Amino acid sequence: MHFLTSINPLYSISGFLVGALVGLTGVGGGSLMTPLLVLMFGIHADTAVGTDLLYAAATKTVGTAVHGASGTVDWRIVASLAAGSVPATILTLLVLAHFKHNGAAANHVITVILGVALIATAIAILFRRIILELFKTRVGALDARRTTGLTILLGAVLGVLVSLSSVGAGAIGVTVLLILYPTLPVGKLVGSDIAHAVPLTLIAGVGHWLIGTVDFSLLISLLTGSIPGIIIGSLISSRVPDRVLRPILASTLAIVGGKLAF
Repeated sequence: MHFLTSINPLYSISGFLVGALVGLTGVGGGSLMTPLLVLMFGIHADTAVGTDLLYAAATKTVGTAVHGASGTVDWRIVASLAAGSVPATILTLLVLAHFKHNGAAANHVITVILGVALIATAIAILFRRIILELFKTRVGALDARRTTGLTILLGAVLGVLVSLSSVGAGAIGVTVLLILYPTLPVGKLVGSDIAHAVPLTLIAGVGHWLIGTVDFSLLISLLTGSIPGIIIGSLISSRVPDRVLRPILASTLAIVGGKLAF
């Protein structure tokens, strides 16, 4: 009974809509959910980020199970990303915990970083093909050792970005992986990115919970709506033209990012 009374229908509807968009586009829920919670519901940026991280850990565990069963996860890439992201996440959480007493300043920094991360995500969605072509002609093929080193570095950058904003592991992560591993199938890189997001969001989410920036009532409401939303979005994704949906999504993220950052 307590479980039912803790569910807020408005949050569940928002969770359903975000889940459907995640299923349709593959763009990470943090890019959509966190700004929605901050701008529409007036939830503090740190609480929105902390809650969204545990929300992402739950939803991406389901995604990883699907990709793992399909054989579309390269566990070497996951291990390299985690080698960078896990220590970077822990270090970022320690810094956040240190500045927790100065709530207003920390909230402002998180809001600005969230805005910048959303703009970067919009660029990655909209100009992915151009970015990939640019790197292919300028950088060329990388040797295995350098590729592994850069993957660990990417993991560290994502660890900091995701811990502070809950945004970046999806569109930004996949775009950089496509540059580093041009010969691997896209599906395998997407699967590896989702698999890496599970420990990343779980560690960051638990860290935010220990700091005190997770709202479990909000989390339950979001999950109640988003899980059926992701399933429905995934089922109808093949019927919605990607070239129409992605520019609209990227433009929305850029506008919201600008509103938060400036």
